[in-house]
Amino acid sequence: MTLSVAPARTLAVVGPSGAGKSTLLKAIAGLVPIAAGRIALAGRAIERLPPQERRAALVFQDDALIATMSVRDNLRFGMRDRGPSERLASAARALHVSGFLDRRPRELSGGERQRVAIARALLSDPHALLLDEPLAHVDPALRRAVRAELLGVRAFFDGPMLYVTHDHAEAMGVADELAVLIDGRIEDCGEPQRVYDCPRTIATARALGDRPMNLLTHAGELLGIRPERVVVGAHGAIDGEVVDREPSGPDAYLCVRTALGDVIARVDAAATIGAGERVRLDFPDAWVRRFDPTTRVAR
Repeated sequence: MTLSVAPARTLAVVGPSGAGKSTLLKAIAGLVPIAAGRIALAGRAIERLPPQERRAALVFQDDALIATMSVRDNLRFGMRDRGPSERLASAARALHVSGFLDRRPRELSGGERQRVAIARALLSDPHALLLDEPLAHVDPALRRAVRAELLGVRAFFDGPMLYVTHDHAEAMGVADELAVLIDGRIEDCGEPQRVYDCPRTIATARALGDRPMNLLTHAGELLGIRPERVVVGAHGAIDGEVVDREPSGPDAYLCVRTALGDVIARVDAAATIGAGERVRLDFPDAWVRRFDPTTRVAR
């Protein structure tokens, strides 16, 4: 693979379990060897340097804080020179952990511990910050809030960040650029909304979304359209029968059997359409993606 992250930019790498996301970060940090290739950071090649000389700070899923130390001492432990307390205070403010510097890790929530771990990594004065699914052990109800607070990192750190996750919504929420990694290969990379709306490959189309992109065969092409872009109404061009309805909070997902294949369509939960009913669907051309069925790449 070839990836590049500019200073003050965040690249989120999203992909399923086993895709190679954590291995990528560990290779950059020097925790696993690479067989060939080059890793450059801050203008120097680092692939032959030991981890402690690379200046790439890796934050794991598990916060890995020292349980017997206070938050303050955990942060001080991360400092390269044990230097000025003003820098420690600045990092604590940036990650919103100033209010519990005298507590032990066990007295904190999962989100608070993870923010401490990130602040500790920043205090090592890294040239790059690597985040390995940092919200994996955070209560789902708190993830959105913690994710927003992670953006405060940029008030303290202007280097490149790599953020890996299996959650596409989480990735899109933090990324300046989004890369899709599947089976150790970068399938797509670019501006997050472009990658989501206009995926370059079928693998990318299926990897992103609360429900995968619909793929339908028509006139020698594979047509792709996101469930939320399918229009369900009385005057659509395609007739079908609803075979399943799955409620999902404010929305519902309909599985509609058509002559082109099964189509998943997202509708408002208030819509009273149920299994057994016939509906008509429309696919707005602006939201249809066309793929070559042989290469599985967008035309």
